[in-house]
Amino acid sequence: MEKKEIKCFVCGSDDKTRVFLPCFHEGKEKVVCTRCLPMLIHGAH
Repeated sequence: MEKKEIKCFVCGSDDKTRVFLPCFHEGKEKVVCTRCLPMLIHGAH
């Protein structure tokens, strides 16, 4: 069985280097890494 490639929808990092959380964006289930999560919560500064 082939493993599905998992990448952050914001920065494109893979699951070999970051921890991910599931989320929904534009009606689709996606994943976001913990590094990009604060930007999504608080907005880019």
